[in-house]
Amino acid sequence: MAADHTSGGPTPSKLAPGLYVTATPIGNLGDITVRALEVLAAASVIAAEDTRRTARLLAHHGLGTLMTPYHDHNAARALPGLIRRLKNGASVALVSDAGTPLVSDPGYRLVGAAVAAGIPVHAVPGPSAVLAALAVAGLPTDRFFYGGFLPPRATARKRALTEFAALEATLVLFETARRLPGALADMVAVLGAREAVVCRELTKRFEEVRRAPLDDLAAHYASAGPPKGEVVVVIAPPGPRPELGDDELDEYLRSALETCSPSRAVREVVARTGIARKRAYERALVLTGEK
Repeated sequence: MAADHTSGGPTPSKLAPGLYVTATPIGNLGDITVRALEVLAAASVIAAEDTRRTARLLAHHGLGTLMTPYHDHNAARALPGLIRRLKNGASVALVSDAGTPLVSDPGYRLVGAAVAAGIPVHAVPGPSAVLAALAVAGLPTDRFFYGGFLPPRATARKRALTEFAALEATLVLFETARRLPGALADMVAVLGAREAVVCRELTKRFEEVRRAPLDDLAAHYASAGPPKGEVVVVIAPPGPRPELGDDELDEYLRSALETCSPSRAVREVVARTGIARKRAYERALVLTGEK
């Protein structure tokens, strides 16, 4: 199906062969860039994470470009065909459900395969939920770490948070609305009462930005229940760490040793407290009777 421009969409110009990693709005359809519209109009095909969602975006801007699905469940099957098209001189626009492709979606596999095949890859930058959340959070942005979606189960989630705990950077995490209350409780348990921001439905009609210490946010959502919509959590970096006494270190180690091997317990305590590994290891040997 050729692009239909009778309803006022951009007029396509010739697009050089290659893969175009194209950002689309995260909510407000007006946030798409002029260049992204030109690429979507002129591409041979659009590889879309959800063709129904992308179809609404195209219809809003008067476009009818051919689409093909490319998502987690069909990536292995669809990728060879897309690479064949690209090798034959096609221009393929890669889009995700919302925002910039490759952020928590399977697009990196297609980009990696295109690079390996010597196919040009072009960035068509634009909206990003990660950067939008950072922009409104009011927390340090000179260093940040994007942790994606946390694991759904509490044990694995706490383990992931423990790995992030010592990072001297603002944390940006995606979470489902349903899991948000439980995730916030685990964040408090692992990260303490850091300043944090819950961003919900960014750029949409019911956008909400709630700023408070993590424990207050956890208490709010425990009482109010899961919110509606898309959620991004932004968490401040750790503050200066007080010197950890032997009794407190032993308490951390004993707790970790209940569920972990000594080596894993040491890793978790070092990540959580920032103390020297040698000191933690020596105390773990004492507590396990190996020294």
